[in-house]
Amino acid sequence: MRLIARGFFAGVALLLAAFPARAALPAYPTKPLRLVTGSAPGGGSDFVARTLAEKLGERLSQTVLVDNRPGAGGAIGADVVAKANPDGYTLLVNTGSGIAVNPALQALPYEVKRDFAPVLLVSRAPFVLAVHPSLAAKNVTELLALLKAQPKKYSYASSGMGAMSHLAMELFKSVAGVNVVHVPYRGSAPAAVDLIAGQVQLAMNNIVPTLPHVRSGRLRALAVSGPLRSPVLPEVPTVAASGLPGYEALQWYGVLLPAKVPPAIAALLHREISAVLQIPIVRTRLTEEGGDIVGGTPREFADFIVRETVKWAQVVKTAGVKVE
Repeated sequence: MRLIARGFFAGVALLLAAFPARAALPAYPTKPLRLVTGSAPGGGSDFVARTLAEKLGERLSQTVLVDNRPGAGGAIGADVVAKANPDGYTLLVNTGSGIAVNPALQALPYEVKRDFAPVLLVSRAPFVLAVHPSLAAKNVTELLALLKAQPKKYSYASSGMGAMSHLAMELFKSVAGVNVVHVPYRGSAPAAVDLIAGQVQLAMNNIVPTLPHVRSGRLRALAVSGPLRSPVLPEVPTVAASGLPGYEALQWYGVLLPAKVPPAIAALLHREISAVLQIPIVRTRLTEEGGDIVGGTPREFADFIVRETVKWAQVVKTAGVKVE
């Protein structure tokens, strides 16, 4: 693991070295910037990009445009940025699945470690393990008893094959030693519809679309997948504290640049995006989505990507996940 991290994102060292080099910064920016996202309008990375864009534009005195390039689990948008002119005017805002999971799922026209320079980890949010109220389980312990007593009787919904909601449940199955049938959908909305209707019995879904149904009683929340309780579901324990220590699955969002962006420009963007994350309205919008704001250094983000890439590659291998 240490050897992998040492060779990963060679450009990060250059970026870090450039932090004090503001005097060497060329005239920048002199034209609009583009935040490329791997999701359609309304998707997770689109929401994060739009939350950042306005305030970043104000700080840079330039327009910051959001460019949606959905498809292939975020790979289409990532490819656009990997091949963009490395002049600091094109950035990638993508999800954990788009950055760390895709290499294990599909052949990519780029290499994350070679073609990108991490800027920072913006935010991360847990999933919520929710069940249909007809299921006789009020907590994770009772759920596991049901699943172990009748393997393959129950099914779970995900937003698609290879999506984080799929892999988070596959990790749950592996850690808990249970067998539940996977039913993939084309997005979280149709998955939620069938879960509410009782066509499937459980799901590890994003908190925001699940929360209204939990509060209305149409779904029952058993646990959240992060290391801490969620501020929007404070009464719901974590999976790890519910009998599966060590379990953690998070959806996260980060900003990356093409690998050869001049270090001084990369350092300036890191500084300015970090400042945007401290603006109260930005913090409010991001945390209302059920997540927490992270920030940190490019090196910390690079190391985090390494850990996530190794972790989810093992889950994909263990579960035998195949994306057609």
